[in-house]
Amino acid sequence: MIRDIAVIGAGVGGLAVATLLARAGHRVTVLERFAEPKPVGSGLMLQPTGLAALGRLGVRDEITALGARITRLHGVTDRGATVLDLHYGDLSPGLHAVAAHRAALHGVLWRAFIGSGARIEAGRQVTAIDQRGDRVVLRDAGGAPVIEADIAIDASGARSAFRAMVEPRVPRRFAYGAVWASVPDPGIAPGVLLQRHIAARVMLGWMPVGRAAEGGPPLAALFWSIKPGEHAAWAARFDTWRDEASALWPPIAPVLAGLPGPEVFTPASYIQFTARRPWRGRVVLLGDAAHATSPQLGQGANSALLDALALADALAADAEPEAAFARYAATRRRHVRFYQRASALITPFFQGDSRAMPLLRDHVFHRMKIVPWLAREQVRTLAGLKTGLLTHDDAATLAGLR
Repeated sequence: MIRDIAVIGAGVGGLAVATLLARAGHRVTVLERFAEPKPVGSGLMLQPTGLAALGRLGVRDEITALGARITRLHGVTDRGATVLDLHYGDLSPGLHAVAAHRAALHGVLWRAFIGSGARIEAGRQVTAIDQRGDRVVLRDAGGAPVIEADIAIDASGARSAFRAMVEPRVPRRFAYGAVWASVPDPGIAPGVLLQRHIAARVMLGWMPVGRAAEGGPPLAALFWSIKPGEHAAWAARFDTWRDEASALWPPIAPVLAGLPGPEVFTPASYIQFTARRPWRGRVVLLGDAAHATSPQLGQGANSALLDALALADALAADAEPEAAFARYAATRRRHVRFYQRASALITPFFQGDSRAMPLLRDHVFHRMKIVPWLAREQVRTLAGLKTGLLTHDDAATLAGLR
């Protein structure tokens, strides 16, 4: 059955689901509030699950060529104690992630989207959705209709304006966020997502992300934990902060010295939200609109891509939209539930004001590797393969390839 489908948001999930549905023959329109669709943020981790999803979209090789292969997560305290030292290859030889600049992933998905036959209306901010029987009407701020469709997919991200019409619960805000920047990568930590910690109050992160575009210079994502309300104070003491960050990890000092000022950093804040049922009527939530959390486990883009595949598959299997939405929710439920709970549980160990939690982290997390089963489960969690405390799937299964 061919449908008219409106997708709100041209981010990772929005472009992916629009591409898949247009390829399946549906009439798809993406509505993007920015006049020119563009990525927001610095770098992200494409875990084995996300790479499998991009394989189904036919763009895995393209993003792999642009991104940076990550084989290890290494976290150390300011006192030299190892917090985590996880190697993907300990789970399976050759297993790895790919860190990518958001502009690179957006470019790859954009080219697939353009070739799919879907269309986009940029500079169109939807502020209301009316459901009328078997149709939905999307309206702008003046109340004028923007588009009418059979279903609307909200892929507008963690700050979705339409989430409340599906799930009335209020999101919970995390106390800590971060500032992010894309900086030149001199090759000081190839293949490693690196973190440096002072208790849970301070976390410096460094992740090689490859190139934003073909032929561009190698880049890294640099992040620093900060409470959202303290951004102005941090910016005012930028030179002092630069010295503190350099002392925490000396190899970064030349990179920091070359930064003009705090304006190159983008602040980010995080929320915890999980829709119990990610649809109502003919409106369905996807990606961070349906399940937002902190990026501590690096699953956001991967989950959005898996959502896109599951929703496209469900709409292909069921003619009735609500039946398709129920199938989509059931397909994603266990994986989403595990990572939402795990992210909420683990974040305070790495970003927070508690004194006890980072002490527990420093004495327990790395020592868990002594038990082979626990070591494998740590890597499975990082790789996005867990579906429950004692269960997991492989990336191909989670991406619907089996």
